[in-house]
Amino acid sequence: MSVPTRDHRATLGDLLRRVRQGGRLAMLALYDATFAHLAEEAGVDAVLVGDSLAQTVQGRESTLGVELDAILYHLACVARGCRRPFLLADLPFGSFESSPAAAFAAASRLLAAGAQMVKIEGGAPWVVETVRFLVERHVPVCGHLGLTPQAILELGGYRVQGRAPEEARRLVAAARDLVAAGIRMLVLECVPDDLAAHLTRSLEGVAVIGIGAGPATHGQVLVAYDALGLTPPPRPRFVRDFLEGVGDARLALGRFVRAVAEGSFPTVGESYGPSGLDDLGA
Repeated sequence: MSVPTRDHRATLGDLLRRVRQGGRLAMLALYDATFAHLAEEAGVDAVLVGDSLAQTVQGRESTLGVELDAILYHLACVARGCRRPFLLADLPFGSFESSPAAAFAAASRLLAAGAQMVKIEGGAPWVVETVRFLVERHVPVCGHLGLTPQAILELGGYRVQGRAPEEARRLVAAARDLVAAGIRMLVLECVPDDLAAHLTRSLEGVAVIGIGAGPATHGQVLVAYDALGLTPPPRPRFVRDFLEGVGDARLALGRFVRAVAEGSFPTVGESYGPSGLDDLGA
């Protein structure tokens, strides 16, 4: 548990300092003031206002339908509901692909609404250039590799990424390119645990946050509804119901924070492996 003791919002520097000191970061994706307050009381380090609200709040089948205005609305709600956790917000599908300038226009609105960092999915060369464009204009950026839900139509479904040697090779290269472009945080989703561990060890100056990426990353993120067992089945392998046996949402989120800090979440059974990492000579 690592909420700053002073009455101020955690900064990127605070999070990176904790990582350098060997601490683990607990992050939750949530969308309203009440959950933001519960997360703050539980000691969560960071809150993500994610495009997953398309599914969890709006009832859509994927994240593709959520618009920037919806992210802005929920970001404002979350920002009012908590004062100390670090705040990130997603750049939703359609808000950044047309040009780096469009990405900056969207990102600047998110920062003005209270976000301290924007998250962008993918690692293609044009995404890397967009990240560089944003960073050069003082926008802190979090990358997102592995299973990228905005590319679900191209991926053909929700499946683990990086098991095949060529997939692992592309993922490692994309991560390095994003770091070179200036990201300071990286979410790895549904990636084999050994591949995530390799990237966590080898990428410098970046906080690596996992979701379905094994226990070796610098931190873990879950959708708050998932962490409380509220999401309809089927439940992903990497999700644990922290409310089970507790019956109190505040205590349950505290269990999540402690499990991340202690390294007891996720377990091997809540992770994926192996990858094609050995075939890369990495």
